[in-house]
Amino acid sequence: MLILFANPTSGRGKGAKVLAIVETFLKVSNQEFRSISTPSMEQSLEFLTQSISEFPDAKIVVIGGDGMIHAAINNTNKNAIGLIPAGTGNDFARALGLSLENPIQNLKNIIDAKGEYIDLGKVGEVYFAAICSTGFDSLVNERANKMMWPRGRMKYNIAMLLELPRFKAREYEIIVDGNHIHTKAMLIAIANGLSYGGGMKVCPAADIQDGLLDIMILAPVPKFEFIRIFPSVFKGLHVNHPAVSIIQGRSIQISAEAVAYADGERIGELPLDVSISPRQIRVLR
Repeated sequence: MLILFANPTSGRGKGAKVLAIVETFLKVSNQEFRSISTPSMEQSLEFLTQSISEFPDAKIVVIGGDGMIHAAINNTNKNAIGLIPAGTGNDFARALGLSLENPIQNLKNIIDAKGEYIDLGKVGEVYFAAICSTGFDSLVNERANKMMWPRGRMKYNIAMLLELPRFKAREYEIIVDGNHIHTKAMLIAIANGLSYGGGMKVCPAADIQDGLLDIMILAPVPKFEFIRIFPSVFKGLHVNHPAVSIIQGRSIQISAEAVAYADGERIGELPLDVSISPRQIRVLR
C-alpha cells in the first residue's frame, strides 16, 4: 500500500502536476494507493495520521519539497518514506541522490526498494532532514516569508539583498560534544544533508549515514566580500575561504540573540539543542 502525501502548491504548482502523473501511473499499474493532497497542512497531517493507523505498514510517498518531507518525518510511525521531489529547493532529494526531473523513475525506485536507514538531525523535539541554521540566512527567511511577491527562489534573492545592508554578525556560544566555542559569526549551519536553499552546498562533505553533523561557521567578512564569495557556495568552494570553518559533532548547544530555521521551517529563537539521530528513518530510493 502506498500513501501519496502531496503538496499541490509546491514548486509553484509542480506538486499537483507530479501527483497527477504518479496517480495515472499507479492506476495503470494496478497499484493500491491513497492520495492525500489538500491546501491545508493541518488537514493533510490529520489524513496522514488516519491513513497510517489504517495501513500501519504502508509506504509513504512524499510529493513536494523540503517542507513536505519535514512534515512527513515528524508525523510518521517509522513508516518507510520515499520522495518524489516537486518543490522549489529539493535539497533533501539532492542528499538522497534523486533525479529532480523524472518522477516516474523515482516512483519505480520507491516501489522496488527494500529501504535503507539514514540519519536525521534533531533540534529540541523536532527532526530535520537537511540543515538547521541561524544567522543571516534565517533573517532572509524571516523577511521572505512576509513577502507576497515575487514567488519561488527569486523572493529569497530579493530578501537577501534587502536584508544584507542592515545585517550585523552575532556573538555565539557553541558547545560541540562538550567543547566550548565563543565566536562572532554571520551564519552557522548544522548539517545532516549537504545543501539548502536549492543547491547551496553549505556543508559539501556532509553524509546522511555517517552518524555526524557538520557545523559550518562563517566568521564576519565585509559585505562586498560576502557578495563576492556567495556564488561559490553552489559548488561548495566557499569552504576554501579563510572565514569559513567546518567541524563535526554529535551534540551541539548554541546560544545567541538570533532565530533558527530547519528544512526551511521556522524553529524559533535560540538557544538550540541540536543532535544527530543515527539510522532514524528508513528511506526508499
